[in-house]
Amino acid sequence: MGKFIRLKKGFTINLQGKASPKVVEAEQPETFVIKPTDFHGIYMPKPVVEVGDNVKAGSPLFHDKKNERIVFTAPVSGEVVEVKRGEKRKLLEIKILADKAVEFVAFKKHSVSDIQNLNATEIKEQLLQSGVWTTLVQRPFGVVADPAATPKAIHISAFDTHPLAPDYNILFKGQDHYFQVGVDILKKLTSGSVHVNTHATSEISTVFSQVKGAEVNKFSGVHPAGCVGVQIHHIDPINKGDVVWTISPLGVIQIGKLFLNGVYDTSRIVALVGSEVKNAQYYKTYTGASVKKFIEGNLNQEHVRVISGNPLTGTAIGKDGHLGFYDHQLTVLPEGDQYEFLGWITPTTKKISFHRALGLLSFLAPGKERVASTNTHGEPRAFVQTGVFEQVTPMDILPTHLLKSILAEDIDEMEALGIYEVIEEDLALCEFVDVSKHKVQEILREGLELVQNS
Repeated sequence: MGKFIRLKKGFTINLQGKASPKVVEAEQPETFVIKPTDFHGIYMPKPVVEVGDNVKAGSPLFHDKKNERIVFTAPVSGEVVEVKRGEKRKLLEIKILADKAVEFVAFKKHSVSDIQNLNATEIKEQLLQSGVWTTLVQRPFGVVADPAATPKAIHISAFDTHPLAPDYNILFKGQDHYFQVGVDILKKLTSGSVHVNTHATSEISTVFSQVKGAEVNKFSGVHPAGCVGVQIHHIDPINKGDVVWTISPLGVIQIGKLFLNGVYDTSRIVALVGSEVKNAQYYKTYTGASVKKFIEGNLNQEHVRVISGNPLTGTAIGKDGHLGFYDHQLTVLPEGDQYEFLGWITPTTKKISFHRALGLLSFLAPGKERVASTNTHGEPRAFVQTGVFEQVTPMDILPTHLLKSILAEDIDEMEALGIYEVIEEDLALCEFVDVSKHKVQEILREGLELVQNS
């Protein structure tokens, strides 16, 4: 029997540019990229391909030198055209010039009855060889899951509350069977339950509502209710020494396809959103796709920031960039590099803000969609004790004190204040509402790495 949890804290950032419910089968991009920087906990990525090599979807591209069992594989078939390195020859990305039709590495197929007889060792081996393993994220720290670990639970967030988030009913329509098989497989990897966490007040896709063998929990509330870390906190909090795995619905579906069809299928639907997009809609593509063809001729202006992911936690990639490994959203916002004289005090209802500050009158029309640029309207300064972080964090932790303990590099205090329970997305709203303009997510990642390596 699943739980019903009502969250009262948080904030909805209501922006213009939501995707219309239209899925477009556009011409596929020419290049696809896999970036080690999309994965936390991968310190020494070692390429196993060179420029000129031909690969298939599921062919190894690089592995973690620290744990060679964790392999990162090609999302499509084609020719490796670039192995990009940075300082000290650090691997930054591997680019593939894609074939017109995707060819797959053939992995072992299983019937539904065969899957019931598989053990955890056999499942892990196929997941690791195919590269699907990297869809599993381990808490604490938000790193690629350790194959040697056995999690106390596996959590799947079946809704997204980030700004301009895509509709999961569109993203995963018709994938019920693959999702069910994926859940059946995941159950064999944990000593506890597989949790599918849904939204209580939104229409729940049958992909999630009719799943069997999992705990289906319901959450009500605004962002960050859709963040899996918040959900874990209210179902079974993470303490020191605990291991919990999380995975996206797409990752679960990819597991199902791997075992039923014997292929690593990275096809996905991506939402192109944002106030600067002429036609905000959904596109069919593959992991790591170049975004150039999606936005070319589809912008209201050229001075924009293109973000792989959502406005809170996404990564700026430029107009010639590529989608991140875990992203199913491409956001285009106005570039906020202009100076506004007395911008914070001039009366306006156009800007969105959590604070009822002089000049920022957005609270008078809370449901109105607004245009937001990337301008921070200020610069970093000393922490201000306003209590606002606690108002947007629906968890029993003290974000302000946690961040200060990180800056002080006090590991004991970090542990006492709940650092094991959070990663960047869980506290991203704190960065948005922070009047002191601190890079909260960067500070938190520094703390997580300090604790992990201590």
